[in-house]
Amino acid sequence: MNTLRNSVQLVGHLGKNPEITNLEKGKKLARVSIAVNEFYTSAAGEKVEQTNWINLVAWDNTATYMERNLSKGNQVLIKGSLSSRNYEDKQGVKKYITEVVVSEVLKIQKDEPVTAL
Repeated sequence: MNTLRNSVQLVGHLGKNPEITNLEKGKKLARVSIAVNEFYTSAAGEKVEQTNWINLVAWDNTATYMERNLSKGNQVLIKGSLSSRNYEDKQGVKKYITEVVVSEVLKIQKDEPVTAL
């Protein structure tokens, strides 16, 4: 069960092209968000679709893969872990961010069945 701690798997669509930052010593960082849709039936019996936007970050080889192979609208299966951090904005207000640090990503082709990584 230890391998299940802080493990996230999501299927969603990219909201934009990955933003790539090249850092010192050849490190690479990719940032992107995905839309994850949930469907449920309301108390009134209506079908409701809710979209959640999840921020993703990826490093080095995973970032390179994302840069070369992914673009806005692609459906992806990602595996990673949750990470939280905070910072102060220009007005001195403390901001909190939770994001998924991606360890694996798979571009899903149209009509391809989705299976776990």
